[in-house]
Amino acid sequence: MAMKILVNMKKMGKRRNSIHQVPYELENVPHTVRELIEQMVKVCVRDYNKNMENQELLHNLSLKEMEDMTEGGKISFGVNYGEKQADEREAVENAWQCFEDGIYRIFYGTKQLETLGETMELRENSELTFVRLTMLAGRMW
Repeated sequence: MAMKILVNMKKMGKRRNSIHQVPYELENVPHTVRELIEQMVKVCVRDYNKNMENQELLHNLSLKEMEDMTEGGKISFGVNYGEKQADEREAVENAWQCFEDGIYRIFYGTKQLETLGETMELRENSELTFVRLTMLAGRMW
C-alpha cells in the first residue's frame, strides 16, 4: 500500500523562509525507522539514476538561479559527470550506518527518532525532517 509523506527541505542559498515541504511517495507504510530510511533511500536512488539517464547536455542558468547558487557557495549546471549509477543496496546500508553514527537525525513532527528499530505510526501526509549534522571544528578521532 503506497503512502505519501512530506519531507521538510532547506533550499540551497536561501536565508529566510527557506524550508519547504517536498512530497515523497513510498511503496509501503514503514513501521520502523530502518524501513523508513530504506524506502526513502530507494526513492532517492531511483530518481538519481533516472536523472542520470535523462540529463540535458546544456542547461542555461537564469540570473536568479545563479544568485541563489552564489548564496549557497557554488554555481553549477546540475550535471553529474560520473558515469556510475548509484547502487540501491549499498546506499541503503550506508544510510543506516550514517544514522547510527549520528551523521544525521530524523524528526517525525517534533519527535526525534533515535534508533533503527524504533517503531512509529506514519499516516498519509506525515511530516518528516532530516537534519544532516556538520562538524564545526576539529576531528572526530
